Amino acid sequence: MKIGASTLATFNDTLEDSLEFIESLGIKYSELLHQYPHEKFDLDILNSFNLRYTIHAPFIDVNIASLSTKSRLSSIEQIKDSIKLANEIDASAVVVHPGLVPFLLKDQPDKIYEIADNSIKELGEYSHDLGVNTTIENMPAFESMIYQDMNRLNETLEKFDMAMTFDIGHAHHSGISPDNMYFDSIKHIHAHDNFGDDDTHLPLGEGNIELKRIIDEFEKKNYDGIYMIEVNDKDSIKKSLEFLKTNF
Repeated sequence: MKIGASTLATFNDTLEDSLEFIESLGIKYSELLHQYPHEKFDLDILNSFNLRYTIHAPFIDVNIASLSTKSRLSSIEQIKDSIKLANEIDASAVVVHPGLVPFLLKDQPDKIYEIADNSIKELGEYSHDLGVNTTIENMPAFESMIYQDMNRLNETLEKFDMAMTFDIGHAHHSGISPDNMYFDSIKHIHAHDNFGDDDTHLPLGEGNIELKRIIDEFEKKNYDGIYMIEVNDKDSIKKSLEFLKTNF
């Protein structure tokens, strides 16, 4: 089992302090949140640690499904910067959010999905050219978010020969049964817990997600990607790591 930790939990620390903490836990992988205030990374610092990296592309003020051409193009360019970074540091995956529904345009879902899919296709082609595995993440059950439906996301990704980042907490929040969470397109996993009523990113084992059942299924299917712990603070990383060690 490959276990990693996202820098979401250490977001307010320096890059060096974040990675030092993650490596001190014996973790081999880290997901770099490529987002203000960490828009640029010192490659010397990254290379000074015995860690392998994935990249979480920007998602604040970014919307690849925007009906505004300028906003959409700017969002795509920001994500392409993450893909270029991934190519430069040989990151094993880039995680991308599929886009948002503008609150005044809820009556145009088909148009929004069409624009999102065109953006996903463009990012996929760009990634393929650079040899980067860019993945699209399933979203939680918030009204503004598209691709909460993992079946629909899987169909889109199969069409574009792309992979999915499976967010366990998002799927649970969206009411998806553990029996319907596995897809061959899943090449990366975000692991955190909740009680189904909100996307709280609790430590593993502190919500009511059937984590053992879900992870056992992925292990049975020979999933070879990373289980990336994506929680809110350092103590939650420690608790989640202990949960994984105890149960798997």
